[in-house]
Amino acid sequence: MKRPVTLVTLQFGDLPFETVCQKARAFGYDGIEIGCVGDHFEVDKADDAYCAAKRKILDKYGLKVFAISTHLVGQCVADRIDQRHKSILPPYIWGDGDPEGVRQRAAQEIIKTGEAAKRLGISIVNGFTGSPIWHLIYSFPPVSPQMIEDGFQEFAKRWKPILDAYQKLGVKYALEVHPTEIAFDIASARRALKAVNNHPAFGFNYDPSHFGYQGVDYVKFIYTFAEKIFHVHMKDVAWSDTPAEAGVFGGHTEFGTLGRYWDFRSLGRGCINFEKIIRALNAIGYKGPLSVEWEDNGMDREHGATEACAFVKKIDFPPSEIAFDASFEK
Repeated sequence: MKRPVTLVTLQFGDLPFETVCQKARAFGYDGIEIGCVGDHFEVDKADDAYCAAKRKILDKYGLKVFAISTHLVGQCVADRIDQRHKSILPPYIWGDGDPEGVRQRAAQEIIKTGEAAKRLGISIVNGFTGSPIWHLIYSFPPVSPQMIEDGFQEFAKRWKPILDAYQKLGVKYALEVHPTEIAFDIASARRALKAVNNHPAFGFNYDPSHFGYQGVDYVKFIYTFAEKIFHVHMKDVAWSDTPAEAGVFGGHTEFGTLGRYWDFRSLGRGCINFEKIIRALNAIGYKGPLSVEWEDNGMDREHGATEACAFVKKIDFPPSEIAFDASFEK
């Protein structure tokens, strides 16, 4: 049996929840990954009745849900807070903007998100963690090893109480490993796990698009963290095979600008080898959804979401349950 294909609603956050459900079904999806955006999922309102109403709409369109996404609030738990964060937070979390207050309110909201996820009947929350040391990514002026270690310990201090609460709830938090987060490649992901003592409620939302252009082995990531891949995003990215004006760091250009070394692409139109990803996911026994996070600055999103769904359903296949030559032994 193939894995269900779902659509992340974050890129459709300007549309009402029921409209997105209607479109997702029309696009061909089996379900959605509900983003905490617009009226899609409002944690401060998510009591039993609210969650039941969401379920009713999902049932109306024959859609399943396996995860909710709280990237924006999650970013603020362990980040260096400034005015950028005001634009991504609800006013009740931003408050007066005092950085420590923002971080503490964000942490409480993530716990409430886990509680709401349980009421919705799901056990995975995807999101970001933020990072107190992303600004130290390039080691000049010189960055001491202790500064980096302190950053991982601060991440652990802020996230362990959340993860303990998730463990009690029976919910897991899946970090989307990504530049600007505490984990952004294999080496930093390994170190993040160590910082939280391999906490059973902490793992990863695998997304290859954030690895390829960095030069990170996105297939090796699957094998390295086989038991910590709680959820999977399907997203493509293209990078240049020739020198560019704006390199890996982007040159302070906007997505879609000519001369960039890399940009996100609709699935199947970039450089990611999804055949290898499917085989690796089969090898580790991943049976969860394949969730399309559609992003492509040069394409209509409804056209792109439709073709992405068809692409994933075509590329996915179940693993073999027998050795192909086993019949010869009989």
